[in-house]
Amino acid sequence: MSSNIHSTAIVDKKADIHQSAIIGPYCIVGPNVTINKDTELKSNVIISGHTEIGSNCTIYPFSVIGNPPQDLKFKGEISQLVIGNNNVIREHVTMNPGTDGGGLLTKIGNNCLIMIGSHVAHDCILGNNIILANNVALAGHVIVDDFAILGGLSGVHQFVRIGCHAMVGGLTALESDVIPYGSVIGNRAYLSGLNIIGLKRRGFSREVIHNLRKAYRLLFAPEGTIQERLKDVSDEFKKNEPVMDIVKFIEGNASRAICQPRNGNKNT
Repeated sequence: MSSNIHSTAIVDKKADIHQSAIIGPYCIVGPNVTINKDTELKSNVIISGHTEIGSNCTIYPFSVIGNPPQDLKFKGEISQLVIGNNNVIREHVTMNPGTDGGGLLTKIGNNCLIMIGSHVAHDCILGNNIILANNVALAGHVIVDDFAILGGLSGVHQFVRIGCHAMVGGLTALESDVIPYGSVIGNRAYLSGLNIIGLKRRGFSREVIHNLRKAYRLLFAPEGTIQERLKDVSDEFKKNEPVMDIVKFIEGNASRAICQPRNGNKNT
């Protein structure tokens, strides 16, 4: 047994553990688990199923990663949970692998912070640099794009898409898709504008933010159909990548409606 594996840990001999990985006290690691370079399980962590954890991740006590999905349709089919590099997974987090109905894969990107008590259900796909604050609950088949932030105690309905750089406020119940760069809050959630603070923090220029504001007002204006407004925005901002991110997102394949501003509330 490696000197990096605590004597109280139970690690199956078939598990693929990099020699630099650290397995702390009372951890349990199953036979089909891969743990890569410099990843650390602090203590009392359970890793099961066909789970792969990338390099330089830190997983805190009482997290349960890779247990079977909470889906009555799941019949024990072999499915995966793949976690990228440089992720921090805090205490009491749960993550489930995929199901046959969702491509047999749950995937977490790189550089994510998953805070205490959060749940990532089966077939979710998370991008890079995402933050899930305390006790965020993602239902099955949720897609979260790069740099999105979900506030504490927010809950996301199955099949919802959350665009890049979006902000979901704390205590939000989200059942509709969130446009890239959008900001939503409420029970049930409504689109409260653009994530201006996040855009400024990430170095978006004043011109880009101005164009996003203008495009937002056009997209959610009361006049015309959504198809007409999408065409107008596409024609005017076809060289503006962030605006076109929103257009492509709205035009993309979706199971849920797009989250809309509340009546009379179109602030950006």
